[in-house]
Amino acid sequence: MANQQQSSNPLHLDSNMRIQQLVDDTYHWFSPLEQPFHVAGFGWLNEERLYRRLPTHPAWELPEAVNSLANCTAGGQIRFTTNATSLAIQVKLAGAANMYHMPATGQCGFDCYIGAYGEQFYYSTTLYDAKLTEFESVLFADMEREYRSITLNFPLYQGVVEVWVGVDPAAQITSPIAYESKEKIIFYGTSITQGGCASRPGMAYTNILSRRINREFLNLGFSGNGKGEPELAHLVAEIPDPACLVLDYEANCVSSERLQQTLPEFIRIYRNQHALTPILVISSISYAKERFQTQLRQEKEKRKQVQMRTVEQLQENGDANIYYYEGAQLLGENAHECTVDGVHPTDLGFMRMADGLTPLLKKILSS
Repeated sequence: MANQQQSSNPLHLDSNMRIQQLVDDTYHWFSPLEQPFHVAGFGWLNEERLYRRLPTHPAWELPEAVNSLANCTAGGQIRFTTNATSLAIQVKLAGAANMYHMPATGQCGFDCYIGAYGEQFYYSTTLYDAKLTEFESVLFADMEREYRSITLNFPLYQGVVEVWVGVDPAAQITSPIAYESKEKIIFYGTSITQGGCASRPGMAYTNILSRRINREFLNLGFSGNGKGEPELAHLVAEIPDPACLVLDYEANCVSSERLQQTLPEFIRIYRNQHALTPILVISSISYAKERFQTQLRQEKEKRKQVQMRTVEQLQENGDANIYYYEGAQLLGENAHECTVDGVHPTDLGFMRMADGLTPLLKKILSS
C-alpha cells in the first residue's frame, strides 16, 4: 500500500518560525495612552481615549460599514524613546484573523521600527497564534542598554481594545522625537489606503510615507466603503491642523457618474473649513485585468477624466492649492506583479506607491 503523503507543519520543523514566548514575568507594563508615550493616527483620541479612527458619536451620521471599519486601527502608531534591553507587547483584539488573502501579521499584528526620523529600520513583527484575540509577543530582547526611538505600528484590519507596552525593570521611557510640525497629513480612501494587503502594518503606503515625512499621518481608508459621502467630508473637515488632504477613493466609486457627484461636493465641504489646505486627488492604481477587459479600461478612463476635470476647473477658479496625480503610474513597470489579487498591493506595490508619492508630497508641503 502506497504511503500517504502527510501535511508538514513548518512551525514544528523550522525553529525560526516558532512563536517566541515571554521568558519571564518581570516586564513592567505601561499603557501608551499615558505620558511619555505618544499615540498617533487617531484624530479623536484625546477626547475619546479609544483606538478608533472616527468619533464614536459624530454629529454626522456614518454609513454602517464605515462606522464598523473605523474600529480598524490602520495608521495608528505608538511612539516613544527607551533604553530598554527587552521590549514586549500585550494586545487584546476586537476579533481574530479571518482574511484569506492578507496575513494575520498585517491584519491583526503590530510591527516595530527602531531609529529616529529618517533612520527608522524595521526590527520585528508580533508573532502569535492567529486564532487568538489576546496575545503577548516579544519585540526584542537582550539588546544593549542605550536609548532608541521606537515606533510600533497598529494592525491594519482589526480593532485593538487594549494594548500594553512591556520593558525590562531597569528601563527608562521618555518622549519620542517631536514632529517637524503639528500639522497632520490626512488620507481618505479605500481598502488600498487602509493597507490591504500588506504583510505587516509598517508596509501600508501611508506608514511608509510616515517614515519619510516627519509628520503625523491619519489613515481614513475604509475597505470597500470609501465612497466620498458628504458626511465623511464634514467629519474629515473637523480634524484640526491639517497639512494636506489626500483623496484616493476612486476605486470604491461604482461609476464615473457617482464620482462626478461626490468629488466636487467633498472638496467644497472641506474648503468651507480649510480654504488653503493643500488637497491632492489621486486616481486609482492600475489593475491586472485592465489588459484583458476593454470595458474596465474605459470606465477607469472616465473616472480619471472626472478627477482631472474637477481639479482643473477648481484651479481655473482660483484654487492654487489643489493637485491631481495619475495613480496608474504608481506601480510602475510590471505593475501586474505588484498585487495579491490583481487589485490590492503587496509590500512591493505599496513601496512603489510610496516611492511615487514621496517627492510629490514633499513638494506640496514645502510650497
